[in-house]
Amino acid sequence: MTEAEKQPKVINKSGTLKMTDEVAATREQRDIGGRRMNRRNNRRDRNKADLAPKEFDEVTINIDRVSRTVAGGRRMRFKALVAIGNHKNKVGVGVAKGNDVTSAVQKATTRAKKNLITFNMDGETICHEVETKATGANVLMKPAAPGTGIIAGGVVRSIIGLTGIKNLISKSLGSTNKSNIAYAVIEGLRQQVPKTEWEGSKKAEKPAKADKKETK
Repeated sequence: MTEAEKQPKVINKSGTLKMTDEVAATREQRDIGGRRMNRRNNRRDRNKADLAPKEFDEVTINIDRVSRTVAGGRRMRFKALVAIGNHKNKVGVGVAKGNDVTSAVQKATTRAKKNLITFNMDGETICHEVETKATGANVLMKPAAPGTGIIAGGVVRSIIGLTGIKNLISKSLGSTNKSNIAYAVIEGLRQQVPKTEWEGSKKAEKPAKADKKETK
């Protein structure tokens, strides 16, 4: 008997012989066209892409089912509200509709990236108090001392959590429509003006004093 015949044969549950390690090492997987498939390389590349850090984080705030009446009846669709941010001073909000939830979220994310804004901050809070209105929603935001945290409702907290703001006091007034509240928050962040540009500040008054001396 040869050495190959002396080795014990391993049989699978299906009754077929189990492939030895030597045969498995020499075997190649090919696609329908006969081309060699490099599964390991593709898998490694895919894992590297998944582990790569993302520039923006996204949060799906709300998903609603909407309908539209057409000639044949009602047409059901989904509306998604998505917010993205880089945990610094960039944030955006997008609303989009789709035939299913996945497509609606993807469209809303793309729209949020197009509507990104860059706002001013004072350390880990906003520069000043602001009250903004979007349609029927009215949002009031105030700066807070270090250690206060984010005191805000669901939509405001979700958006502020994607920024570098750690201390904030907020109150949502008027309408409870989540899309309008999100737009009001974005508008409030857009209106933030740094202290150096405030009217009446010491740094802003210096150029005015110099002009007075020149007139004399």
